[in-house]
Amino acid sequence: MSTAIRGDDGLARCPWGLSAPDYVAYHDEEWGRPVRDDQGLYEKLCLEAFQSGLSWLTILRKREAFRAAFHGFDPEKVAAFGPADVERLMSDAGIVRNRAKIDAAIGNARAALGIPGGLAATIWRHADPDAPGHADMDDVPAVTEGSTALAKELKRHGFRFVGPTTAYALMQACGLVDDHLTGCHRRGAYR
Repeated sequence: MSTAIRGDDGLARCPWGLSAPDYVAYHDEEWGRPVRDDQGLYEKLCLEAFQSGLSWLTILRKREAFRAAFHGFDPEKVAAFGPADVERLMSDAGIVRNRAKIDAAIGNARAALGIPGGLAATIWRHADPDAPGHADMDDVPAVTEGSTALAKELKRHGFRFVGPTTAYALMQACGLVDDHLTGCHRRGAYR
């Protein structure tokens, strides 16, 4: 029996997808949809790192401010950031002002530009389209062998704030695994 919950519109969703109004659109239109370009994956990776220790809802509500502050998450532009940009970001109340995470975002842009074959190819090598479905949120893992391998590979290329849990959240958000619950209307939507 799935723990997916029917919304007012009659559609069954993962429980978190109905926990706040902002989550409905994110759940239905974005989470789990494949992201296959370097810039899109770099943005998601940065946002997942900024989320570490915080609510995803906080990051989701600040996303447009993050995009403005980080020039649309263009890795070439962010890689060129210097000390004045770091200070600008540290004074931007629209984003999460954590120096270690800001430094990681800049360093990760530089790493993304230097990764052989590109960021997307590296990340998508770790896709697991045949991962088993789960009926209950309690059964969805926080870490897998695949996310551990992805985190290790990214760290080898110089990425920071990309542990196995962050890597798995990235895999879920970007469609490398389908962790919509088996009763959810989005399960299998992107195959």
